[in-house]
Amino acid sequence: MTLQKQRQIQERQDKKKAAPAKAGAGKASGRSAPGPGRAEPKPPLPRQHLAKPGVEKDMQLRPRFQAPHYRGSGKLQGFTALVTGGDSGIGRAVAVLFAREGADVAIVYLSEHEDAQETCRLIEAEGGRSLAMAGDVKDPRFCKKAVQAAVKAFGRLNVLVNNAAFQEHAQSLEDLTEEHFDETFRTNIYGYFHMAKAALPHLQPGDCIINTGSVTGLRGSKELLDYSATKGGIHAFTKALAHNLADKGIRVNAVAPGPVWTPLNPADKPPEEIAKFGESTHLGRPAQPEEISPAYVFLAAPACSSYITGIVLPITGNAGDGA
Repeated sequence: MTLQKQRQIQERQDKKKAAPAKAGAGKASGRSAPGPGRAEPKPPLPRQHLAKPGVEKDMQLRPRFQAPHYRGSGKLQGFTALVTGGDSGIGRAVAVLFAREGADVAIVYLSEHEDAQETCRLIEAEGGRSLAMAGDVKDPRFCKKAVQAAVKAFGRLNVLVNNAAFQEHAQSLEDLTEEHFDETFRTNIYGYFHMAKAALPHLQPGDCIINTGSVTGLRGSKELLDYSATKGGIHAFTKALAHNLADKGIRVNAVAPGPVWTPLNPADKPPEEIAKFGESTHLGRPAQPEEISPAYVFLAAPACSSYITGIVLPITGNAGDGA
């Protein structure tokens, strides 16, 4: 039902987008400021449009998530983490680094079974145990079941990463239907609420919740009215929940990425816009997931951030963005 609804929303918006899709695919070209030992892909990016929810294995230019420059040091040894939207993109990159730091990792995903299986393989290749659960975070019963399954499999839960999201551009307020608005809020806000509530009975002092926000929640986006509102809400939810749980010793923080090369965006924008994705940032390109995931390790590991709670950490490729 959820997948069918999301694709119906996508199809309606695709028809309303003014510019027709162009044939052919661009190639990643040019060099930007070098990342960790190598240049990162820079626009023009492949002109590709994916059906929702977006499958990473179908992307012409695969996101970089393995962070070969990152060396684990046991900062999450003995931890168990649960990552929603963990099949691909930022969620996959976070799962890989958590495992590299010693954690067992459970992932939640909607329907991208092959991507989820690959993420589990990657977690296990890093030495961690894995668990993948398909379901809809809009459903509080599923969220409770997923948390219970992770605790049963691994014996504990230390880190919840709320990362699952729905995004679809609409050019105007008139184009934004109530169904579309409701789908975005129920996935992006209700999903975080349901998962946090399900996880809380299992979290102990020193454990944490990390939410994925967005630069759109910091400064808005003209064609993402609903998505921007949910991300701003996630930032406020993060700060309020941090205050609420401080006396329990449970930290709550958020990461607010700018444009990141994941399946979420080719499953939203038309091909000619994807070719230019990220070029308006000061760094002139989108981030790769492996450039975002170390921030989640930092916020998860008590060795790094035991005295940090209630922050929204912007990683946007721009100077001056802040929470």
